[in-house]
Parts: sequence; C-alpha cells; structure tokens
Amino acid sequence: MASTDTTAKAKAKHDDLAGLEAGLDALDAVQTHRTPLREILTKKALPPLLAVGLVLVVWQILVAAKVTDESKLPAPSAVWDSLSEMWLKGTLLEVIWTSVSRGLLGFLLALAIGTPLGLLVARVKFVRAAIGPILQGLQSLPSVAWVPPAVLWFGLNDAMMYTVILLGAVPSIANGLVSGIDQIPPLFLRAGRTLGATGLRGARHVVMPAALPGYLAGLKQGWAFSWRSLMAAEIIASSPDLGLGLGQLLENGRNNIDLPGVFLAILLILVVGIAIDLLIFSPVERWVLRSRGLLVKS
Repeated sequence: MASTDTTAKAKAKHDDLAGLEAGLDALDAVQTHRTPLREILTKKALPPLLAVGLVLVVWQILVAAKVTDESKLPAPSAVWDSLSEMWLKGTLLEVIWTSVSRGLLGFLLALAIGTPLGLLVARVKFVRAAIGPILQGLQSLPSVAWVPPAVLWFGLNDAMMYTVILLGAVPSIANGLVSGIDQIPPLFLRAGRTLGATGLRGARHVVMPAALPGYLAGLKQGWAFSWRSLMAAEIIASSPDLGLGLGQLLENGRNNIDLPGVFLAILLILVVGIAIDLLIFSPVERWVLRSRGLLVKS
C-alpha cells in the first residue's frame, strides 16, 4: 500500500514538472513571425483612415449645413486648395523640412543631455535630492514660457529655437530614464555587481537594458515636448531670418486672416507629429516588446 502511494506521488510530481517544463517551453516559443502586409493594412492602417474619413465627412456636413460662417470654419476643399497651391509653388516640402529638421536636431541634442543627466540623478542620491524636484518642475512648466527669455538671450535665430526645445525636452527624457531605473528589480543590479558590471559597464550592460521600457516612454514624451516647444517658438518668434516653418505658416495665416491656411498648418503639424511617432518610435517600441516576449505578432 505504501509502495503504491509512493509511486502515485512520484508520478504526480513528474506530471507537475512536465507541465511546468511545457509551460516554460511555451513561453520561450513565442512566435515572432512578421504579420502579412495585407493584415497590417487592414488592422493598423484602415481604422485611422476610416476615422479621418469620418472627420472629413462630418466637417463637410457642418459646412454644407451652414452651422457657422465659412470665415470661421472653411470647407475641406478650401484647405485642399491651400495645400495644392503650396505644392505647386514648391514650398510645401521646404516648410515641413524646416520644422522637422529643427525638431529632430533639437531632440537629438536633448537626448545627448537628458540621458547622462537621468543616469546621474537616478544613481547618485545627493544629485537626485538636489536636481530631481527641479526636473519635475521644469517638465510641468509650459514650453511657451521659455520663448521670451530665449529671444532676449539669443535674439531671433536658431540658437533661440534649440534652447526652447532643450528646456522642454531634456526634463522629460531624464525623468523617463529615472522612472525606468527605479523600476529595475534590485536582484538585477546585485547580479550585475556580482558579475563585475559596475560603473559605466554596469550602466551599459545592466541598468540601461533593464530600464529600456521606461526610457523609451521618456523618449516619446521628449519628442512630443520637442515638437510642441518648437511650434511655440516658431509661432511667437517668427522672423524672415528664421525661414518659413510650420509655426510661422500658422502665424502668417492668422495675420493674413487666411483661415484655410491656418487649418492647413494645424493639420500639417498634427500629421508630422503622428508620422514621426509611427515611423520611429512605434517600430522601436514593438522591437523592445518583441525582444522581451511581450509581443506575439508585429
């Protein structure tokens, strides 16, 4: 009888181990094959296009019903005419590139400053106590507040633009990295120190990979702040010497009482912001999730 119970217990234990092993194998065998293009277009591209189409339909209905005067709400066709006119003149891509190049360069500068600053704040207690609250306060400060002092410091030039971008984006990137480091399990850090990963080596091989999700969230927010800061600077501090960017285009439309031009500038600002997120940050985010087994399909 005892032998039978022992055999049954051994069999049950073996079944439990087999089940656990199968579960671990299932976790390791996460499918990472790429989604067919047709499925991507159906699931990811079609819904936003339908939403845009619905907005355009509602917009046209409001205009046709004369809910308000066309001087306050231009027809979609009027905005399209403004877009076509800029395209035919050859100024559309130039205007977009002026703002995009500034925004991306300013973001890269903010990345180069915010990353080491975030590491320093997260890893040095004295620096965190001294600078941490300041970073939080700077992140909550509207970027437009930095435009007047930046103009007084540097004048109407690109240095002023980049200063506003940095003051808006650096705190977001640094705080995102600090948040990601705070969420690292202490066991990872102890294991890294045991293996000799200390100092810069530990930051490169342990801290940064483990903090990557939070850091990536900070980068996305940093880009959003960079773009918003740049638009605020271009709108307020418009000058012929700065070239024509999207912010200046918006301000020119207001000065000329050109409402279709104003709506066109708003739509272009929105489209560029969404395109940067979809083309740069979304693929990186999917790669991070896939590498950690958190994304079955891409």
